[in-house]
Amino acid sequence: MSQSTRRAVAYIALSFVVVIVYALLYQWVQGVFEGREISFLRSLEFTVQTFTTTGYGEESSAWSTPASLVLVILMMVTGVFLIFLTLPLFVVPLVESALATDPPTRVDLEDHVIICTFTPRGDTLVNELQSRDKPYVIVEADREHARTLYEDGYSVIHGDPEDVDALEAACITDADTLVADDTDERNASIVLSAKQAAPDVRVITLIEDAEVAEYHRYAGADAVISPRRLLGERLASKATTSISSALGDAVEIGDQLEIAELLVQRNSPLEGKRILDSGVGEMTGTNIIGAWFRGDFKSPPGPSDVIDEHTILLVAGRESQLERLKRLTLSETRRHRRGKVIVAGFGEVGEAAAEALTGTETPPTVIDTADKPGVDVVGDATDPRTLKEAGIEEARSIVLALADDTTTIFATLVAKQVAPDVEVIARANETESVPKLYRAGAEYVLALATVSGRILASNALDEEVISPDTQIDILRTEAPGLVGKSLIEADVRARTNCTIIAAERDGELLTEIGPGFVVQNEDILVVAGIDADINRFNELVS
Repeated sequence: MSQSTRRAVAYIALSFVVVIVYALLYQWVQGVFEGREISFLRSLEFTVQTFTTTGYGEESSAWSTPASLVLVILMMVTGVFLIFLTLPLFVVPLVESALATDPPTRVDLEDHVIICTFTPRGDTLVNELQSRDKPYVIVEADREHARTLYEDGYSVIHGDPEDVDALEAACITDADTLVADDTDERNASIVLSAKQAAPDVRVITLIEDAEVAEYHRYAGADAVISPRRLLGERLASKATTSISSALGDAVEIGDQLEIAELLVQRNSPLEGKRILDSGVGEMTGTNIIGAWFRGDFKSPPGPSDVIDEHTILLVAGRESQLERLKRLTLSETRRHRRGKVIVAGFGEVGEAAAEALTGTETPPTVIDTADKPGVDVVGDATDPRTLKEAGIEEARSIVLALADDTTTIFATLVAKQVAPDVEVIARANETESVPKLYRAGAEYVLALATVSGRILASNALDEEVISPDTQIDILRTEAPGLVGKSLIEADVRARTNCTIIAAERDGELLTEIGPGFVVQNEDILVVAGIDADINRFNELVS
């Protein structure tokens, strides 16, 4: 018997006992104090009338003693109490249950992605799949969670992803990919069930502990993703290139074109200027295809958007052009600033960041609350004394790789108070914490949930990730609908939000694409934009 059933039985039994006791009391009071003999059945009728507030008519004329009045008052109060107790405990849940829509238990799909359990990173994955019109279904074991997702418009079925029958209900034999996004142990079990149901299905697992990767591969996983290590490496790459004019993690698009993220520093020549007035294109020949404004990504940024010290530009161009722009993003005070890089937090993210920094020109100083190999300073990163002991006043950057977002926000405030010029590069677990960290003073913030979702999507869709914290795609395509038109005539950017960053013509890559560039037959355009905008561009030029 379930707990709710036991509770209902106990409540009904208690109510029955209370009614019987009051009926006996009323019969006794009427005989002793009022001098009138009534049957137990008559007394029971009166008690039920009182408890249900239906009234009792002429019976009230028989009450003349205080004992009768006190008993009737007690019966009224008890009855009302039981009624109001019944409503929230039983009636309301029954009505809600009757009105709720149960999620389905099977679907009919093909060439789809199966997502086993739904997490915050799964939300990013779903957005990526939807932007490409890729069908998907979520297999969720928690009925209430599945019901909520279903009511919110997600494609979901209720079932245990470790159960072969549930995976078959998700049409795993016709699926393109299965993504296991649960705990490390459950993910391994999901892999085994998936390979039993459909040996040829591609299975991707996400792991929290990098040491379990080999077990997932042994179970049959085709790809194992450790987003924490990737996040640590990305944070470290920002620290190593934060003051150098050399490009760090630029992504090559062909032999001559690259995509890079450039953080604008305080007191740099670009700070405080609008995109329109920045002169980036004229001075460097690069194209701004996107920008983060305090954690809010826009592609393309508007002409009136103002570049500040927290802006991160996503730009395309030749290596020499990007290096010129990189110099414009650096401040004079930080350009020549040399010093250590501090890594606060030595979990998997912090360890990956420290490993990436080891062997570079900026070996890290590691802070952690636990005294273990690899830790240089034992202490709390929110304590000014710990930061000073680690040398933050002479450091150029601090990478906050802490496990708790609230602690990271406070550590950012403390770091900026102790060393205002230090560059704070922070990890966030939830995307909701990103704006807070920027307001606290962090120069660069990367959310674990966003990185995880993007990496899962890129693996599921078999696409290269330009940057794991944005949805920018690079498309090479012919554009018959634009032949004979200049870019200003076609008005591509205003109509699709996409940026044409280069064109391949007669085997040559043309990167300086201005408004007067005219598209010719057999031109291959290189286009940058977020997923949904790329779809609009394809519709425009086809």
